[in-house]
Amino acid sequence: MRRVSRIAALCRAVDGAAALEVPQHRMSTAAQFSTSSNKSSARSNWLFNNLLTDLSARTAAHAVAGTMLFSVAATTLTEEVHAKEVVPPELRPKDLVLYQYEACPFCNKVKAFLDYYDLPYKIIEVNPISKKELKWSDYKKVPVVLVDGEQMVNSSDIIDKLYEKVRSGDSTFDADEESKWRKWVDDHLVHMLSPNIYRNTSEALESFDYITSHGNFSFTERITAKYAGAAAMYFVSKKLKKKYNITDERAALYEAAETWVDALKGRDFLGGSKPNLADLAVYGVLRPIRYLKSGRDMVENTRIGDWYSRMESEVGVSARIQA
Repeated sequence: MRRVSRIAALCRAVDGAAALEVPQHRMSTAAQFSTSSNKSSARSNWLFNNLLTDLSARTAAHAVAGTMLFSVAATTLTEEVHAKEVVPPELRPKDLVLYQYEACPFCNKVKAFLDYYDLPYKIIEVNPISKKELKWSDYKKVPVVLVDGEQMVNSSDIIDKLYEKVRSGDSTFDADEESKWRKWVDDHLVHMLSPNIYRNTSEALESFDYITSHGNFSFTERITAKYAGAAAMYFVSKKLKKKYNITDERAALYEAAETWVDALKGRDFLGGSKPNLADLAVYGVLRPIRYLKSGRDMVENTRIGDWYSRMESEVGVSARIQA
């Protein structure tokens, strides 16, 4: 009975990816998918190519756990750093801590913002079962950010507040357009992810191999989550398809990607020559699945790949520092 309860808790922890930071009994995205944000994108490209060479000797899930590290095509480390937005020293927070699930798309949305603005941050990985790392807070969902001791919650609100703190002038972006597409990310795009990464048993195992390898799980939780969690989420994904009126999950993902590319209207980014907050939101949410099968299929079958590569170059290396 205890094992059944733990499995149920694990499933609740990862079920939230289909909804926008929902209440605790449907914890947002507990640890579905992510990338290793403390790796250099340039170095990740080397790792990705070498892992592919060894793919025949590994299971698909294990290989993808490594290949989730990002590649940046034809850019140097110097170019990546230069691409970041420069925040004046007097506007930079002195201490910024992100409480997260490594695989949570909402947490990755916040990290995309922090990385792009080159705001150094520490990470505390939260155990999705006990949540003991958040015992100090009444708020038990992720992401949670402490900025010079001030607690901020909800990914979109966190980004809004931080943006107000660090921007040094008026925005040149179309605020209405930016707001519209940020809302689209939270209300639509994120709901395309779970049905795709848990589409069949092999993709569910692929996803949970990464989740359990990078999340804050005990040994027992890791083993239980990988197999029992993958099986459970395979069936949950079918319910999510019905809830969000999805008939063909891949077609829905491709359609969302094409919708975003159409929104660019020929521009490099929605923000024009530089990413705006909507660009960062789309990139952050998609970044965890980019090198899973669903993400590879998306890039191969839609026009989103060029924009995604440009975003990798603009966001550059992680601004994460050791806690």
